[in-house]
Amino acid sequence: MSTDSPTPLVLVADDDPDILDLVRYRLERSGYTVATAGDGAEAVRLAGELSPALAVLDVMMPSLNGFEVTRRLRNDPATARIPVILLTAKAQDADVQDGFEAGADDYIRKPFSPRELSARVQAVLGRR
Repeated sequence: MSTDSPTPLVLVADDDPDILDLVRYRLERSGYTVATAGDGAEAVRLAGELSPALAVLDVMMPSLNGFEVTRRLRNDPATARIPVILLTAKAQDADVQDGFEAGADDYIRKPFSPRELSARVQAVLGRR
């Protein structure tokens, strides 16, 4: 990444503080600026306020799950173009299908490899 351009802002939402810290740490080590949310409602609010380059959302969160957050982002013209990666332990094919139908750009199953996370974030941002 060039030093004269700002680093992309990635919004990460997960209700598990350990996962939230791990994802934030890995993305910061990969050169991204990270904003965090502890639940779905906070993720929707921060996405509207911050206009991140990408959102990484846990599927199972209180208040709003990751599928619903994705739908709300897609239905708001101000956030509709923010790419979304869903991160979850819900690994059934039907769950993955639900994620893509909600509007997700990618889906990562837990447990995940930090290198895979970085590679997928880079790939999604590269398509932007």
